[in-house]
Amino acid sequence: MFWNYWRIKMSDKIVFLDSSTVDFGDIEFSTISELGELVCHRVTSKDHIIDRCKDAAVIITNKVVVDEETISKCTGLKMIAVAATGYNNIDTAAAKKRGVAVANVPGYSTTTVSQLTMSFVLAMSTQLINYNNASHDGSWSKSEIFTMGTWPFFDLEGKTIGIMGLGAIGKEVARLCEAFRMKVVVLKRDESKSDGPYPRLALNDLAAESDFISIHMPLTDYSKYIINKDFLSRMKKTAFLINMARGAVVDPAALCHALENGIIAGAAIDVMEQEPPRADDPLLKAPNLIITPHIAWASIESRRRLVAEITENIKAFKKGTPRNVVSL
Repeated sequence: MFWNYWRIKMSDKIVFLDSSTVDFGDIEFSTISELGELVCHRVTSKDHIIDRCKDAAVIITNKVVVDEETISKCTGLKMIAVAATGYNNIDTAAAKKRGVAVANVPGYSTTTVSQLTMSFVLAMSTQLINYNNASHDGSWSKSEIFTMGTWPFFDLEGKTIGIMGLGAIGKEVARLCEAFRMKVVVLKRDESKSDGPYPRLALNDLAAESDFISIHMPLTDYSKYIINKDFLSRMKKTAFLINMARGAVVDPAALCHALENGIIAGAAIDVMEQEPPRADDPLLKAPNLIITPHIAWASIESRRRLVAEITENIKAFKKGTPRNVVSL
């Protein structure tokens, strides 16, 4: 692939379109500013993208869409540095056609996402949210005995977790679950592919045999709404669902129905199909559902790693040795 990497100079402009998605007031971009004239916009609406990027050599974006029109009108653009692992907001075909490199940052949030996944597993298995609320709302104070048994809970040892998506995060979740002496099974998709030491189950079998389902797969035509009414109906009544992937992997109406009717014991999600969600989204009022606002990736250490990797991606491109390029 031919890129114009040799032309990036210190005087070239680097435009960060949505810096607030990475900097919550605790991150600095000094290493990036050493590579060119850095201009940070906390947020950028669709109407302002082209105007802000028209003289940029490098665009940095987390979630702002960079489409064919933007790429074609930014004639000096040489590189798009994605401040994330996923890059479905970039028209990579248009970038390739115009010799614009697109580089992402894989693996920076593996530890962080796995950590929140296990937080969900532990919170749901111990009924942590319910017992915390009962302690604060006066229910415990009214108990006839020293403890409460309103919500029975269970040990993780011997329980089965079904992992959908055995990439870096899925593998780390599996390792952590094994430390709790859980049984790990994974989704089988390709008969010719081995997923290592873990039993591989077909989709329906995974639903039926797992005490926890943990989703870590990208959003594709295959995975969209893979968790639907049929899948949820096959899960154990005592089982829990965890979605750490993309909101549209789970059919929200089907999940609401399953929670409201006790088809599954509960769920925990860090992602929703629309983010931020509408204030009247039914999931926000669904019972036995833990929701976090797409924070699984966002520890301070994770965001520092992200900035460091963005810096290295731009540096490498300037040197003519591009890395993490996805627009091949």
